[in-house]
Amino acid sequence: MITKRRLLKVAGAAGVAGLCQPAHAQVIRATTRLLVGFPPGGPVDIVARLLANAMKDYAATIIVENRPGGGGRLALEALRTSAADGSVFVITPASMIVIHPHVYKSLPYSPLRDFAPVTTVCQFSLVLVVGPLVPAHVATVADFIAWCRENPKLATYGSPSAGAVPHFTGVMLARATGVELLHVPYQGAAPAMQNLLGGEIAANVTVLPAALPHVQAGTIRALATTGPQRSPLLPDVPTLSKSGFPGLESVEWFGTFVPAKTPADIVGKLNGAVREALTTGEVKAGLARLSFEVAGNTPEEFTRLIRSSTERWGPIVQASGFTPDD
Repeated sequence: MITKRRLLKVAGAAGVAGLCQPAHAQVIRATTRLLVGFPPGGPVDIVARLLANAMKDYAATIIVENRPGGGGRLALEALRTSAADGSVFVITPASMIVIHPHVYKSLPYSPLRDFAPVTTVCQFSLVLVVGPLVPAHVATVADFIAWCRENPKLATYGSPSAGAVPHFTGVMLARATGVELLHVPYQGAAPAMQNLLGGEIAANVTVLPAALPHVQAGTIRALATTGPQRSPLLPDVPTLSKSGFPGLESVEWFGTFVPAKTPADIVGKLNGAVREALTTGEVKAGLARLSFEVAGNTPEEFTRLIRSSTERWGPIVQASGFTPDD
């Protein structure tokens, strides 16, 4: 027979056990929106949908809401004016957070004033590739630079967008070599790759998923990757640092943010939910298919990364003299 005292003791123990459960193991709302500043089908959108499917402990339904436009800025503008209660968050590449403040004089948001960093999601290096416009004997970065010096009118490179990490990685290479490389911006990696394959531009600085199938098919050539180590997907391709340019590295990341006044406990729950999702087989496999590495850190660590990255890119952007069209 269970006495009243025994019943109260059991109930109290259950309550304590409940409090000890991880915050991200409790569904805190029915619906949450995940904003994406790019069209459906692109890398950011794919990663967002992987997360949304794996974060059922955070919200019963997570709706991925595409807000393309402004190079990813429209989604961040929408986040700035959203409710600060964890019902809306965004996933964005690093460029919109650490480079755009140096690029746009009237940026409608301040990354660390208007947003609370939650966690990084993934990170990845870029790749420098050349197409059929460049002769077959050009097999290294040094070869490419020599060819550019001999053919200055053809010394061009494309990137998925102006004012982002791939664009300024090309700027760093030009500064390091003293060669003028004309940047040709595109609206996405796909059209840039099409023009590279068509011989309209000499080179591309782009994400691995856009280049890898064409490298494997032999229609373009990978000269270097931009991370601190070689890519396991291109183990025979050296990094820029090992190609004669020590310290010339660039790594892009995707990160999640909420409005700045979101309570710390909600930020913590969302951080836990995202990082838990990153341990699932579905998300890890999906990121691997994109050639992305799983990341994840605390809000404090993420904030430090944003500050250091912003400081690093400032002088590079300013030295380039780049002025956006919008």
